[in-house]
Amino acid sequence: MQNSFIKATEIWEPNRDKTQLTLVSGHYGPHKEFKEQSLSMTFDYNEGLPGKTWAEKHPIILTSLEGSFFKRIEMAKKIGLTSAIAMPIFSGEYLHAIVVFLCGDNEEHAGAIELWAKEPDKSYEMGLVEGYYGSMENFEWISKNVKIMRGHGLPGTVWSDQMPLIIKNLGESDTFLRAIKAAKEGITTALALPAWMKEEDGYVMTFLSAKGTPIARRFEIWIPDDTGEALVFRDGHCDKGTDLSEQYALTRLEKHTTALGNVWKTGYPILTDTFEIEGKQINFSSLLALPIIQNGFCKAIVVFYN
Repeated sequence: MQNSFIKATEIWEPNRDKTQLTLVSGHYGPHKEFKEQSLSMTFDYNEGLPGKTWAEKHPIILTSLEGSFFKRIEMAKKIGLTSAIAMPIFSGEYLHAIVVFLCGDNEEHAGAIELWAKEPDKSYEMGLVEGYYGSMENFEWISKNVKIMRGHGLPGTVWSDQMPLIIKNLGESDTFLRAIKAAKEGITTALALPAWMKEEDGYVMTFLSAKGTPIARRFEIWIPDDTGEALVFRDGHCDKGTDLSEQYALTRLEKHTTALGNVWKTGYPILTDTFEIEGKQINFSSLLALPIIQNGFCKAIVVFYN
């Protein structure tokens, strides 16, 4: 993940007593010392970034770790981590996991991770809560000063449809309202997913990926088929140019025998460096699979490959 916009990824889950969060998996690239420190830590409710995200019940973006409630600042500074994003996964009011993305500033890093939410007292309008934009200062300013109507733009469409969405060839998109500005910054692909515990809050996470410093090497969206027994491929993008629709045309991932099926069955995310689909090894260093849970049902699985 050295060239990726995201430098490390973690999954924190409640312990058996539901009193603390513990690290169940993490991908840190070469940063073994940071991994060891993280494995030794736990977070209480409302403590640190994972605990605060648990208490707030919505994603949190820390554009700077300095002066924040992030607990591993010294070690993070040592390896060049400067910002963090945490996303909770709830089933109803019950927390399943907190997924944390750790990023580092670099003058060459184009890309963004954003959190959008419904505007207070405006049922059909949303604005930017916070975003991490790397070197894209002009795009950041535009994003902070735009309002998006429900059903319009990338976050507005996801809010309305309640389903994750991938936009490829971003500069040519009619859906992405900031497409021209994004294309000038080198942004080529966008992924957005619903991230609310309660629909009326309307939280949407967006991941804007540049070719040189991608959020992920590949994105995929899988959904349950009509039988409720298998996942089928809905959409995806691979920076290697792989035609994923053709590759997965006949693929059915069963709930009880596949890794992604297990995410669907349990409602818990996975982060792993050993994986395959239908017996075929996938040539990436890590896989992160997130369940999109609404009203107690898993509507989709979003997969990040790096």
